Amino acid sequence: MAASKKATVRVTQTGSPIGRPADQRATLVGLGLNKMHRTRELEDTPAVRGMIAKVKHLVRVDEA
Repeated sequence: MAASKKATVRVTQTGSPIGRPADQRATLVGLGLNKMHRTRELEDTPAVRGMIAKVKHLVRVDEA
């Protein structure tokens, strides 16, 4: 059986959460980002896309 390849997105934190609302900080932590210039490769799901949209001004997204 061939393993199906899941679509992923590469998310890099580019902005600081200092001075941002607590829900935006929590969203970054939920994405696995808690320090500047950290990168995570996440599964491309509607939930992840919604989280990215909430903090789009603090992250950079690359299609993996």
